[in-house]
Amino acid sequence: MNTDTQAPNLTMAIRTYPHTQALKRGELTDPAVRLTFEDVEPIHRAFAPMARRQAYDLSELAIVTYLQAKAYGKPLVLLPFVVAARFQQGCLIRSAQRGPLAVGDLAGKRIGVRAYTQTTGMWVRAILSQTYGVPLERVEWVAFEGAHLEEYRDPAFVRRAEPGRNMLSMLRDGELDGAILGNDLPDDPAFAPVIADAAAADRVWYGQHRYVPINHVVVVTKAVVDAYPRAVRAVYELLLRGKDAAARADAGKPDKLLAGYDALRRPLEETLAFCEAQKLLRRRLSVDEIFTDSATILGEAAR
Repeated sequence: MNTDTQAPNLTMAIRTYPHTQALKRGELTDPAVRLTFEDVEPIHRAFAPMARRQAYDLSELAIVTYLQAKAYGKPLVLLPFVVAARFQQGCLIRSAQRGPLAVGDLAGKRIGVRAYTQTTGMWVRAILSQTYGVPLERVEWVAFEGAHLEEYRDPAFVRRAEPGRNMLSMLRDGELDGAILGNDLPDDPAFAPVIADAAAADRVWYGQHRYVPINHVVVVTKAVVDAYPRAVRAVYELLLRGKDAAARADAGKPDKLLAGYDALRRPLEETLAFCEAQKLLRRRLSVDEIFTDSATILGEAAR
């Protein structure tokens, strides 16, 4: 039964960022919804439970995990709001003690990544292929975890590290030639970026693509969308208010928090193409198919 006339209490797993802090503190509210925030640290530990069994009503979710969930028919709906984005070219590192590793020499090398499906890994591979011409299937990708979606199987050119092995230890000991890390990127002189001036390379990439690579978005279960459309719209508007409240600190910088269908269309089209090229999706998806899930309830608020 639809109880949208009363404000539902919805559970939400989302990291504390400058743009979500006021929301999580209860400083941003809407009478149409009450939110209970689940404490999940690190936030990527919320992704598998959300994708597999819809453990929360709303959740931050890696964009690759969401796209895989959509392709597998999971009852999740994307809200067109980027909650985390990052330039990626500094995320590929090598051992500083073992000499240089040129991007052009990556074919045949062993590159570690937490999971082949990790969003940071997808972006690094996309850039390596598109910008530097690296033949991705000739790299030996070494994964330490499986996908958030149990149905997914890694391609044949991905091998799994032995249980209990540590990626940075393997990199330090020469068992890996390189490694991709995201939020856990080490601040340690023992490691160096493979792309020497990654910041300059990222500026060039941004000049060509005009968006910051998307890491995490916000999703809601279809059951909540069907039962409480007004509450879901209120959450989306609260996210926008949080972005506006934090925008002053990022004035003059590229917008990492893209919001709305128009702003997200081209970045999502490219993200889908990268995922398809890397054998991450079981079927082809379109941006319109993704947006249709929320367009009726969000309407002009998400244009």
